[in-house]
Amino acid sequence: MSDFPTSPENLTAEWLSEVLGRTIQGFQVNYFSEGSGVIGQVTRIDLQSESGPSSVIAKFPSPVADNRGVAEAYDMYGREVQFYQDIAETLTIRTPACYYAAFEPSSHDFVLLLEDLRDLRIGDQVAGCSLADARAVVDTIAELHAGTWEPTHLDGVMSHNSPMQRDGMIGGFQMGWPVVVDQFGDLIPANAQGAGDAMPAAIGGLLETMCTDPVCFTHADVRLDNIFFGDDEVIFVDWQSICTSAPEQDLAYFLTQSVPPEVRAQEDLVARYHSALRTRGIDYELDRCRERYRLCALYLLSYAVVIAGTLDMG
Repeated sequence: MSDFPTSPENLTAEWLSEVLGRTIQGFQVNYFSEGSGVIGQVTRIDLQSESGPSSVIAKFPSPVADNRGVAEAYDMYGREVQFYQDIAETLTIRTPACYYAAFEPSSHDFVLLLEDLRDLRIGDQVAGCSLADARAVVDTIAELHAGTWEPTHLDGVMSHNSPMQRDGMIGGFQMGWPVVVDQFGDLIPANAQGAGDAMPAAIGGLLETMCTDPVCFTHADVRLDNIFFGDDEVIFVDWQSICTSAPEQDLAYFLTQSVPPEVRAQEDLVARYHSALRTRGIDYELDRCRERYRLCALYLLSYAVVIAGTLDMG
């Protein structure tokens, strides 16, 4: 049994006071709208206290059994706790302050208390983003990758080319693709239909090629709903999928699934990313960057299919 709260209902003022290091006289749990935090349960805790921030974000396991099962299969809760305990402070990009993190491997229970970024603007994956926002995100991705290029200091971070990832994506795609074709078939162009039919047999080879050096530390879920924008900074949240992989994985996921085609047409954002890497001292060929970007974009069709075809969207 975990010795920390595993749901908002288990929170107490005494526990919050102990882990936050200040007296919490009372608190109120605020639940976000349905669909926010599909893999985990994300809540805002308003605090009655004479010091410190007036609110924190508390993350718990998903109360939906199927979604929690996906998270456990990919060790997503353990990976995010690992990120905040061991990795966040080593990065040059800003991440949310973590006030408390705990994970129980046997049950996959976890809890995170994080900085509330409520004063910043959050992205909207449905609406897409402007070119200015896309540039800012691409530059931040490049900073993350340049600072963790060939990360020998992160031995505990799994490769994206792991049996867990490969088998999970193949199985998830095989389950999700018929659902996606049935529900969204009118949105799937013919060339994507062919790619989807062939994807399960190709996933293993794509992962092996993607995870051939050079690799870097990868967020692996860079989409607008996980991005906050300040006046002069971009902050990524939801570090549940961290791994080492091709640097272009983060870039391709963001550009193909959060940036509208008409915005992508305004600027060569792959070239911008490559230039940002070079500016930060990474010796890397543009042609190789473009080749790997296309490879990652193809593989990441599987992300959309697994999410839309297997998860409970409420």
